[in-house]
Amino acid sequence: MEFKDYYSIMGVEPGASADEIKRAYRRLARKYHPDVSSEADAEARFKEVGEAWEVLKDPDKRAQYDQLRERGWQGGETFRPPPDWQQEFDFSEFADAVGGMGGGEAAGSGFSDFFESLFGGARRRRPARGRDMQARIEIDLETAFRGGTRRITLERGERGRDGRALHAPRTLEVNIPPGMTEGKRIRLAGKGDPGPGRSPAGDLFLEVHLLPHPLFEVDGLNVELTLPIAPWEAGLGAEIAVPTLAGRVQLKIPAGAASDQRLRLKGRGLPGTPPGDQYVRLKIVAPPARTEEQRFAYERARRAFDFDPRAAMNTRA
Repeated sequence: MEFKDYYSIMGVEPGASADEIKRAYRRLARKYHPDVSSEADAEARFKEVGEAWEVLKDPDKRAQYDQLRERGWQGGETFRPPPDWQQEFDFSEFADAVGGMGGGEAAGSGFSDFFESLFGGARRRRPARGRDMQARIEIDLETAFRGGTRRITLERGERGRDGRALHAPRTLEVNIPPGMTEGKRIRLAGKGDPGPGRSPAGDLFLEVHLLPHPLFEVDGLNVELTLPIAPWEAGLGAEIAVPTLAGRVQLKIPAGAASDQRLRLKGRGLPGTPPGDQYVRLKIVAPPARTEEQRFAYERARRAFDFDPRAAMNTRA
């Protein structure tokens, strides 16, 4: 079996770009296609060009082939694969790729012994990878807003030399980016189960769950705050310092505000693109009348307003 110089077959230099190789292949495939070529050896040349294209179009195959050339092999020399050639390969059924070479261009009916000795029946081994792991992480709303770090302890299942199941706890520092919402996942590459031997570990996926907050309800990136206001603030209007995740801001309450009315603070929710909003739901709270003077104030307000809050209900009854 002789070593094949695929670059010479394609008529390109070893440092040729992928585009140059592609153009050379298309030109030669048209020239030697058995259906149109009058060359005596058209079919053989067509197969040879197709084989060279199969190697040089694939970055992995080309890199492997170039490694051989760097060892001094030249076209036409008697060739036998070096003993260490298959160390990075495992064997499986080889899917013959000669049926179509992109855009429907056929490469022929088979590959040479040289090609088969290098690539036939083999593919680069992808090291067996450890299993991915799933876990849950609970964070408060302030951490979801600003980001931060959390230390978590997980138990990873392992087996001892006697085959018995073991549980090895491990502690991880987790970086939490700003803008995390309920159900989002944080990926920790290589923190899953270890792979066999020296193969890479799997990944760890942490599903985020938000702890209840004493002030805010969360809906995606939006947050909602229930704001108690006094009757006179609702009736006359007011400007109130309102809590937000970034600190207090002044909110203008319009005159004549009603309970359950929602006011919007744009961009005051969780970070995102765009950021969420904060909604303020008003709740009118009447103060208790604990003294004679306070009861008199309520009585005077009743006479002054002559107001029936159930008027609309009474007209429908």
